[in-house]
Amino acid sequence: MGSPSTAPWKELLLNSIHSNSHLGHSSYFQFATVASNGRPSNRTVVFRGFQDDSDKIQINTDSRTRKLDDLKRCSFAEICWYFTDSWEQFRINGKVDVIDGSNPDPLKLQQREKAWFASSIKSRLQYLGPTPGIPSVDEQPSQVPTLDPSTSPVGVFCLLVLDPDQVDYLNLKSNERVTYTAGHSAEGEKIWTWEKVNA
Repeated sequence: MGSPSTAPWKELLLNSIHSNSHLGHSSYFQFATVASNGRPSNRTVVFRGFQDDSDKIQINTDSRTRKLDDLKRCSFAEICWYFTDSWEQFRINGKVDVIDGSNPDPLKLQQREKAWFASSIKSRLQYLGPTPGIPSVDEQPSQVPTLDPSTSPVGVFCLLVLDPDQVDYLNLKSNERVTYTAGHSAEGEKIWTWEKVNA
């Protein structure tokens, strides 16, 4: 058991990403929310990095997707990330901050813009398509959208920032499992404790 001020699991995760980086799927993970009917709702998303030097995980999404409705009702979500070469699994649970164009915080809007410009043009073009998840009525291929690379984020572009408070790390090669739990100091600073548990 320990209580370091920096997230002790973050270096483990960065090492796993690095050692599995030759695999295309190593930058994808599953992102589960709670749907309005109380059932779990899961999908695969792209890891967009940590926010600045923090342990907060960034995900880009379209504000028209169902996950946004889920997060409005319940702001908690869980990531499940499995690295096939190193046989490691990370389950990361926490609260999600939804940052869209109407956010009143100028710093958060700046973070959203930074995430937009960090994405490829191909990725940005997806936000110009029709509303995700509704019936497709156009049988003919529509006109291919174009985008000026210097254009600010489009209205439907949304940055999700998951602030972890529980991490479950499992290494199937060494049969090692460690749980990490976040608490807060008297000054409000996040402090992580960890404990080895049975795999």
